[in-house]
Formats: sequence, structure tokens, C-alpha cells
Amino acid sequence: MTGPAMVKSTSPAVPRWARKSTLVLVIAALALAVFGTTTQTWLTVQLDPSQLGQAVSSQNGLQVQGSKAATTVTALALVALAGGLAASIAGRVARWIITAIILLAAAGIVAAAATVLADPLAAAQGSIAAATGISGSNVQVALTAFPVLAVVAGSLLGLGALAIVPAGRYWKSRTKYDAAASAGASGTAQPADEIDSWDRLSRGDDPT
Repeated sequence: MTGPAMVKSTSPAVPRWARKSTLVLVIAALALAVFGTTTQTWLTVQLDPSQLGQAVSSQNGLQVQGSKAATTVTALALVALAGGLAASIAGRVARWIITAIILLAAAGIVAAAATVLADPLAAAQGSIAAATGISGSNVQVALTAFPVLAVVAGSLLGLGALAIVPAGRYWKSRTKYDAAASAGASGTAQPADEIDSWDRLSRGDDPT
């Protein structure tokens, strides 16, 4: 006589790239990397002392930060950062909306940084006018590596946003309310990652 058949869980293993904590961390890191580039010098402007005067002339030239050369990049990086964090607690429909927002932010970052690369003199005109009171003067503008890094990080940020869609099907417990409902319906607790554990701790449960 045979015993009752053993029923085993058939839930697919979550790939490492699709883990909620991993993907959210990657998106946040890329958004912060973009934000970090805007705090650095994107353009170095060599001013003409014969036209602009010695007061605005220096051997190092006028240093133009990314936040001034491409003003929208800073704001878009913060939008992408907030979107990545929101994706960790959003439901299925909301994740689609958040994915679209992050994609648009990433596209805006790449476009703004690429514009600086294509025409650095135009990007520097605002800073030149603020420093000298003169625009359209005879100057030389040199690019640093940070606009290129912003383009690369922005492109990877877009890819990270696209990964939310396939990864989301592995995210069984999206919020603390969904986690409670899922556990009550199945009678068993779903494996939780770091973010889900924090959600449970916030309502007084011990995930250990």
C-alpha cells in the first residue's frame, strides 16, 4: 500500500536579476550615478581676456557643472530614483506606469546630455553670460568625460526600467497588504526578499 503522494511547491525560482531588491538597487544606483555626474564639471570654457577682462580669466578656465550645462538632467535623475523606489511597492498596473515614467526620464537624460555633447558652446552660453555679462564671445569650450557617463548611465537606466516588466511576474508580494492576502489565501508564506521583510517589520511582524 502506498502512502499519500507528496505535493511539492512548483513555484519557479526567482532569477537573481529579477529579485525586487536587486533591480530596485540597480535603478537607484544608476539614477544616483546620473545625479552625481551633474555635480561635476561637464565643460571647461577658456575665456578671451582681451574681450572679457582679467577678472574672468584663469588658467583653469570657467568650469561649468552638469547641473548648469543640462539643467533638466538633475530633475530627471531624481524622478527616476523616486520611480525605482516606488516600483518596489507598486501593484501590477502601477508598475507599468512607473516603468513608463522611468523610461521617459532616462530618454530625457540621454537627450539632454547628448545635446551638450553635440553643441557644447550653446550649453555653456548661460554660464558665460552669468560670469561675464557677455554672450556669444570668442571662447573655446572643452568637454569632460561626465556628459558621456551621463549618456551611458541614462541608457542603462532605461534598460533597468524595461527589466521591471518581466521581473514583476516574480514579485508575488508587492506590498504588505498583498503579502498578508497572499499568505491568507495559500496558507503558506511566500519567500520574501529584503524589501518585503522591511514591509513586514513596519507592521510589527518578525520575518525571521
